Amino acid sequence: MTALTTDPLTDLRRWRTARETTLQQPHGWLSLVGLHALTAAPRSVPGLPGEWWTDGADAFVRSGAGLQDPETRAPLDATWRGTVGEGLSTLVATFVPAGRPDEDRVVVELVRRTGRLHLRVRDPRAAARASFVGVPAFPYDESWVLDVPVRWYDEPVAATVGAAQHGLVHHVRLVGEIDVERDGVVHTLRLTAGHAPGSAGVLFSDEAEDLAPWRVLSVEADAGTDTLRLDLNRTINLPYAFSDFGTCPAPVQGNHLPFAVRAGERDPRGGVS
Repeated sequence: MTALTTDPLTDLRRWRTARETTLQQPHGWLSLVGLHALTAAPRSVPGLPGEWWTDGADAFVRSGAGLQDPETRAPLDATWRGTVGEGLSTLVATFVPAGRPDEDRVVVELVRRTGRLHLRVRDPRAAARASFVGVPAFPYDESWVLDVPVRWYDEPVAATVGAAQHGLVHHVRLVGEIDVERDGVVHTLRLTAGHAPGSAGVLFSDEAEDLAPWRVLSVEADAGTDTLRLDLNRTINLPYAFSDFGTCPAPVQGNHLPFAVRAGERDPRGGVS
């Protein structure tokens, strides 16, 4: 649980500033410019040097001029080989397009989703990053700070959910459920295990206007408590909301609130000011 200060509006503004600073990193989520499924036949990938392919287990590149190791900056071997596990990603190459300074280098990320390997390209000159002026959000409203009952599962429950990309799925772990009451009706949402130890998230959709199809709120996964504080003013968009190249998981079936949650981030591509 994120403790509120005596001035929650100031606290929220600081939090939003930090959030937007992270988004604006040169190779952050605003820098995505491509997502390319690898094929068995070596082929060129738009905007990238070399020829890329996969045998299903590993990815290969017949290195083109300028491809470097993302950590050492050493040239990649003539034929590079690498892999990554399901649901994970890793940076595999970097290069500087002709005419650009070194700090404007592009990075290539290898991701595996639903058993298939893809390349995702991050470019600091991406249009989404160049035009970014902040994430539109609803004004702070203390009525959307809720203390809700939570029931933690004894063991995580495996579930398969959809994804932002058609044809992909994610395998997630459900760790508990919460009850959100509205107008005397209780709505149950399930919690997904977070990436960091002791964290969880609630991915959900609702009926407010000018939203991405679903959003997420992070919470602390403390099995010792039977109440969670939800500050829905801190509900955020997943990366897919900022570009067409995110592979983000969708909410588990039933995680919909049949009323408008006018709190948190709005659709960053919806023209909301």
